[in-house]
Amino acid sequence: MSTLDETPLTGAAPDSAGPVDLSVVIPAYNEEQRLGPTLDAITTYLEESDGRFGEWEIIVADDGSTDGTGTLVTAREDPRIRLVSTPHNHGKGHALRLGVAATRGHRILITDADLATPIEELAELDKALSTTAPHRGAGNCATSPHKAAPDQQPISAIASRALPGATIGDRQHRIRELLGRAGNLLIRRIAVPGIHDTQCGFKLFDGAHAREAFAASRLNGWGIDVEVLHHFHRAGLPIAEVPVHWSHQPGSKVQSLDYVRVLAELTRLRVRSLRPADLFATLLFLLMAMALYSGRLFDPEHRYLPDSLQDQNQWEWFFDVTAHNLVHLHNPLFSDLQGFPDGVNLMANTVMLGLSVPFAPLTLLAGPAVSLSIAMTLGMAVTGLAWYWLIVKRVVAQRIAAFVGATLATFAPPMVSHANAHPNFVVLFMIPLIIDRALRLCEGERVVRDGLVLGLMAAYQVFLGEEPLLLAMLGMVLFAGAYGVVRRDAARAAWRPLLKGLAIAAAVCLPLVIGPLIWQFAGPQSYKSVLHGDNAGNSPLALLSFAERSLIAGNEIRADSLSLNPTEQNAFYGWPLVLVAFAIVVRLWEDRLVKALAFTAVGAAVLSLGPKIRIPMTDDVYPGPWALLAKLPLFESVIEGRVAMVCAPALGMLLALALQRLMAMRTRLGTQYLGLLGLCLALIPLIPAPLRTVERPATPAFFTDGTWKSYVRDGESLVTVPLPDPGNAEALHWQQRAGLGFKLPGGYFNGPYGPDRIGIYGASPRYTSNMLRDVRYTGLVPAIGKNWRAQAERDFAFWKAGALVVAPQSHDDALRKAVTELVGRDGKWVDGVWVWDLHKGS
Repeated sequence: MSTLDETPLTGAAPDSAGPVDLSVVIPAYNEEQRLGPTLDAITTYLEESDGRFGEWEIIVADDGSTDGTGTLVTAREDPRIRLVSTPHNHGKGHALRLGVAATRGHRILITDADLATPIEELAELDKALSTTAPHRGAGNCATSPHKAAPDQQPISAIASRALPGATIGDRQHRIRELLGRAGNLLIRRIAVPGIHDTQCGFKLFDGAHAREAFAASRLNGWGIDVEVLHHFHRAGLPIAEVPVHWSHQPGSKVQSLDYVRVLAELTRLRVRSLRPADLFATLLFLLMAMALYSGRLFDPEHRYLPDSLQDQNQWEWFFDVTAHNLVHLHNPLFSDLQGFPDGVNLMANTVMLGLSVPFAPLTLLAGPAVSLSIAMTLGMAVTGLAWYWLIVKRVVAQRIAAFVGATLATFAPPMVSHANAHPNFVVLFMIPLIIDRALRLCEGERVVRDGLVLGLMAAYQVFLGEEPLLLAMLGMVLFAGAYGVVRRDAARAAWRPLLKGLAIAAAVCLPLVIGPLIWQFAGPQSYKSVLHGDNAGNSPLALLSFAERSLIAGNEIRADSLSLNPTEQNAFYGWPLVLVAFAIVVRLWEDRLVKALAFTAVGAAVLSLGPKIRIPMTDDVYPGPWALLAKLPLFESVIEGRVAMVCAPALGMLLALALQRLMAMRTRLGTQYLGLLGLCLALIPLIPAPLRTVERPATPAFFTDGTWKSYVRDGESLVTVPLPDPGNAEALHWQQRAGLGFKLPGGYFNGPYGPDRIGIYGASPRYTSNMLRDVRYTGLVPAIGKNWRAQAERDFAFWKAGALVVAPQSHDDALRKAVTELVGRDGKWVDGVWVWDLHKGS
């Protein structure tokens, strides 16, 4: 008998003992009643196996039992049955660490004292451990850079109750079973992806690998099973999972709270096991996002992004109205706070409920400017981390290469352009997760589960942004088509589980989104499409040029001439990156993943040119492939130039592949240095400068002090002159500063126009609103007579106007004159604005 102290054992058996073929380790705590029959069953089976398992030993690891467990073992007087013990109880993990350290076997079987899995199942585990076959649990996806060779022999065979072919006899209590399933699901997500059942206590290991893994373990509880498997998973060592027969045995030591303890242990394990490179990448993504938004991050209430045009006002209003609707239990898909009295279909305006709802508490506490600023900064950082995770998992194992690729995917010039004011196009962390889940479907292992998860992910992305999801799907179709051509074998194996999984995903997603989508396309203030004009596609020159915010090579004049506006610089990857990408494709053409990524990037770039492609420096115009999609439902509202954003992750992955290949070179250093230099020359010109900010105009005290309340009654609106529109939506900010207390005619949103309900930006125009807008831009007041005053009276009535307000602005004298002539009297100067009270007798 060996008595061990509480210090984890790292030694082996006494020097006089030689190696054996099989060691059986049984952790035990107060198992006097159950251990005897278990030892009998194991010894009988091993002795009657005709030497199949060779020389063997049984080690009982007594974890501080207070009954006769230890005496039961030593009373056997069989030198093949040994006891190691500790004076105090620490947990199953501590016992197994002691027991495995004392083994001498070339293979080690771990089994629980209750023998819930019969010892006869050892033959199946032994067969699996001796067979070179595809395995589970260590990078089991077709494109994983960590996948072990298909003919590599497993180093562990673990019993599973979850695989087809497994049978369960006596079942445990239903509540315990549900807890076990829920716990096992979370365990797989936290520590051992790809393994279906981590907690069955019947496992066969290669002895040397097991002693190394258990010696490196730190958990003392039930989580040690997962910690050891996680050790193998990180090392890329294959694990075979074998279906077995299992029966619940009375007297289980696992209590309900143990599931919670296991998850707590594994969470600590997960945090502790993160690679320093991953933590460093996370920090860098956060710092880069903060640098990009540094101009307003620390004072968002008083700083404005001028390149957002009026979009910052619009998005802050979206965040504010979402929080307002939640607090007041209003419909989150509609508001009449602008566009009054018709209102705004919020679902048709990309209000990003998936982001604005979680941020509602912060919006209520600190205001929408702070909430939007933090959401966009953190959103870009998390998006970078998501792309990094996908590239590490699916493309390259080299962390630096993955970081470079993810940085381009997240901070490419098109993304930086949209970072001014389009959170739906920069907060894209769900897209890499959706791509990964679709790839899992192609593997065909857990089609139902992966289909369910994909459906939930897609539903959530609908509430983050439908257009980015549509573009991502377009990119995935391009990639899948190209990869299917170059890997016909993979396509034949993948199409059935993929279609089945997509059908399951649709069945999950549609019930969650069908109501909001019906409201979006058929509800109040819905519209058919949005008019973007005929020139929303990119010029071929835009793909080769540099964006305005490129720190070194940016050219504002050229960028403006090749884009719709500063928020829609959707290409601008620069000719050096295009050349380097071309060189990568030529050099790595034998790699089928490179071919598929190249087709995806080129296909997206060509589609982004629009339905008509004008050859630069000529008058020649040719039909583009986008013409095939332009009139289709959903696609008709897409700004086609945005399709070029799909190029960013595709180019990022190409760079990651090339960088990993370069860094792996041990000879031909000249080629390595030239390659690294080329990558630097391609990326350095794309480094973005921080987004420009300016001081935000002060809000008149009329709004901040609540003076407006004296002029607006219930059911009425406050008409700011001119009415807010896409050209000037500062009134939305005034409304927010007033606590969204009054309604605004006009506004900045997408709504219907005319009998065909064509989508336009802003409210349906009226004669008076058009005239006042013209006065703002020109400073010229038309001759206003009886007809104009009659029309103004009808428009004021339509808007249910309680008062008109002219704030200090360009051409405010002309505006004041126009309003005075329309109303028939001059206004009053009140708290920084001119006010015309429209109530009778005022």
